[in-house]
This record gives sequence, structure tokens and C-alpha cells, in this order.
Amino acid sequence: MNIKQHKTRIKGYAAVFVVLVILSTILSGCSRFLDEKSDSNLATPTTLEDNQALLDRIADVLSNFTSSGMASSDEFYLSDADFDALDYQEDKRLYTWQKDYVSTNQGVGNDWFYCYKAIYISNAVLHNLETYSISGAENVRGQALALRAIRYLDAAQIWCLAYNSATAQGDLGLPLRLDPDMNIPSVRSSVKQTYDQILKDLHEAVNLLPVKQVAATRPSKVAALGYLARTYLFMGDYDKALNYSLQALSLQNTLMDFNALNPTDSYPIKDMNSEVLLRATMRISGPVRFAVAKIPVNLYQSYDGNDLRKSVYFRVNPNGEVLFKGNYTGGSTGKMTGVTIDELYLIAAESYAKTNDITNSMKMLNDLLATRWKTGTFTAFTASSKEEALQLIKEERQKELLFRGLRWADLKRYNRDGAGITLTRTVKGQTYSISPNDLRYAIAIPEDIIKLTGMPQNIR
Repeated sequence: MNIKQHKTRIKGYAAVFVVLVILSTILSGCSRFLDEKSDSNLATPTTLEDNQALLDRIADVLSNFTSSGMASSDEFYLSDADFDALDYQEDKRLYTWQKDYVSTNQGVGNDWFYCYKAIYISNAVLHNLETYSISGAENVRGQALALRAIRYLDAAQIWCLAYNSATAQGDLGLPLRLDPDMNIPSVRSSVKQTYDQILKDLHEAVNLLPVKQVAATRPSKVAALGYLARTYLFMGDYDKALNYSLQALSLQNTLMDFNALNPTDSYPIKDMNSEVLLRATMRISGPVRFAVAKIPVNLYQSYDGNDLRKSVYFRVNPNGEVLFKGNYTGGSTGKMTGVTIDELYLIAAESYAKTNDITNSMKMLNDLLATRWKTGTFTAFTASSKEEALQLIKEERQKELLFRGLRWADLKRYNRDGAGITLTRTVKGQTYSISPNDLRYAIAIPEDIIKLTGMPQNIR
């Protein structure tokens, strides 16, 4: 089933979306806006089909994943003219790693709003399934749990410090809203509690979901296993990251052959391609728009001449600037951030290396890269030490997963483990920087949310 068919199918359930009319104030936890709640009674989703339709609302559930991390990463830069042309001061402050006021307000839309909007929908579905004792709901329940988990995982990479087992119990986590009742105040959990909830939801979802769904716009068992692998990788638990990446790959492991792509196409990689396990996309705004985000020359030049990603991923404009065109959603709006098969190969390769299995680490890496180079030109990578293998994998991870919304999380965990990476940007002659493990790696929560809820802001 393609996306157009998927959208057509859910039009008949339009009435159930009346329950979303109060989402603009989802997370405030304040009783003063609850007088609007009576509107949600206009349509009560009491059937399995109604609740599936809520989760099939792609624009609300699988779109607008966070882009603040990508805007803060080293994958691109803005020209001075493009920086000046940014519509909002908050976007300029985000791009230059300021300590606060880096999110536009909810009237404009921001990462926090869209994240908790999707979480609200998952919570509403889970509540409905239980409240109305809806039978045969294992698949729908699994989808809701998986969607809630991946939104919290996405959010943790933006508003929390990197997971550190030594400090996670005390580090500030996310407000874990697990019920659609807006009377419940928002309280920040710890980072450990945040990740514990993510893992709990994903593990339960794996046991409920079918191996494959009718489309990659619904979480499947394979996708949930992939997100478990991603979560454990971010946590630094490489044995489990390896376990779940291999479980996912045992069920679905087809890689695209880049030799079959046309690099002269505007978007050579097509939407809903064979590597996509869940089609989730980032919010497109401010610095991360395709038209303005420029690729650093040294990153572009790091691709070998026989590496087809160099022509599939990039185009050079008349000014000699390198722009990205390798989006996994083709020409559709939004940049892919959902879990994909190529990501799982890289998770397995890194986890093998971390557990001192260099042979299998290089095999996973080479199996992936052989599909990316011109036929007959690829020479397998080799490594004589764990450190050499990890360095190769880090470089290829950045090159393969460019503009997937993963780099910010990677920088945080690399620095947690001692990489010592400092980022710098020069804007209109002024240099900005963010040092390893800087507290600004936990981006400021929108100030209006702090004011409404009374939650503590991230430490600056």
C-alpha cells in the first residue's frame, strides 16, 4: 500500500480527529485550559478501526520529528546571507549554540510541540483500547507503544544529556506523559527513567507487532527491533545493540545497489525504498532547509571518486557550493529520520568492534559499502585493531547517514566516551563553538513550556 492509498483509506475516519483540537496546549499540565476538553467528546474512538486511523494520521504521528539536533550539528553550514535570511531570531540562536531562547513559539510550531502532540495521540489510543475493551488490538497497541517510544527517544537526544550510566539516575530527563489526561502535571523524570520507559515500550511492542505491516508508515516488529538497537547504541550497551540489530537484519536485510540509481536525477533515492523500515521524517524549518544548508567541502571530498554516494547524495550549484539531494524520501517534504537497514548494518558493525570482534565488524561494514561503490571498484576495508575499526566505522557512519537526524546524538555519545570533538562555526566574521560535553548539548526546553509547567530548565 503506498502513501496515497494510505491517506485515502483514512479519510473516512476524519471525525475521530476531533479529539486533537486541544493539542496546541498538550504539555502545559495546567487546569486553566481544560475548559476546552469538552470538545473531545464530539467523537469518541471506540472501535479498532478508529484507533488505527488515529495512528495512520501521518502528518501528526510520523512527521515533524525534531530538527534542532541537526540544526546544531556539523553536517552543514549556512552562508552569511542565508543566516541573515532566517525568519526567526530563535533559529539564529540555535544555529550559534546559544544557551536559551532557541525555539520558536508554539504558534509558529516547534520541536517540543510536535513531539508531544504525537505522544498524546499514542497515549489516547492506548487509553481507548483499554477503556473500551477493544478486542484484537495487539497490532494497534504495539504500534502505539512503538510510536510513543521512538518519539521519546528522539526527544531525549535533543533535551537531555547523553546517556551515561554513572550519572543517568540524577541527570534531568523528559516529562513522561503516559496518559492523555491533561490534569496530570508535567514533571521531569531522570535520564534513566526516560530510557527505561523507552525500552519498556519497545520491548512490549516487539512482542505485539507483525514482522511486516501493510506499509512502512506503520511500525513493524522489524522496525521496533531496529529502534531497540538504536536505543542501546545511544546508551553504550553494545552487546544488546548488536543483538537487536542482528535480530532485525535476520528478518529484513535488503540493501539498495547504488549502481542501479540514476545520479543525475534531482532525487536519485526514491521514497519508500527497500531500506526504509519506518518512514518517519524531520520537521523542515529554519537552518535545515535543503535550499540553504551547505555541505562542508572537507566532508564532500572525503568520498572516494568511485563511491557512488558522492554523486547520489550531492549536487554542486553554480556558486560551487555543495547541496544535499540524497534524501530517503525522494522529493517528498521532510528528511528521513526513521530507522533503515543501512543504519542497522552500521550499528552491527560498531557493536561488533566494541565487543572486540573485528572480523565481523569489517564484514558488516564491507557488505554495506560494496553496494555503494561502482561495480568492480570496491576494495574491502580492513582494520588491525579495535580502535582502527571504530574510526573507520565512525567516518562511514557520518558519510552514509548524512541528514538523517542522527549526527547530534552521535556527537554527544562520542564525546561522552572521550572523543573530544569541538564544533565551531563562523558567522559574519564571529566564531562560535561548543566544547565536548558542554551543557548546551542538552538544548534548552522552550521557555513557554518552562513557564507553564514550572519544570526546571536544562542546566546551563
